[in-house]
Amino acid sequence: MDCIFCKILENEIPSYKIYEDENVFAFLDITQGTKGHTLIIPKRHVANYFDLYQPELNAIHNLLNKQRDQIIALDPTITGFNVGVNEGTSAGQTIFHAHIHLIPRRKGDVEDPRGGVRGVIPSKQKYEKK
Repeated sequence: MDCIFCKILENEIPSYKIYEDENVFAFLDITQGTKGHTLIIPKRHVANYFDLYQPELNAIHNLLNKQRDQIIALDPTITGFNVGVNEGTSAGQTIFHAHIHLIPRRKGDVEDPRGGVRGVIPSKQKYEKK
């Protein structure tokens, strides 16, 4: 299998693993969206988030909370987070091993953060309340 995440899991590729248990592991994204950008990855090779088993989803949820708390403890300038999954080629998925992005945000890191993840389609990020 030629999966970079599986290779990282098997220590074939060096990484900065920051957590590992029987279901999931995490490391800092090599192309940090912001400082502290973390990837949460199930150990089982499965391409789609929606095909994960409940124990994997539980482990991911617990690790997201744990990493959030650790990141905030290390950097008090963090004021928010984006949590995201790219599911399928049309959604931007380039590594077909399910993974979740935990991206710390800081006040002022972009001019206008309103719309958040809607920004993946730039024309839809800005919207007016009716």
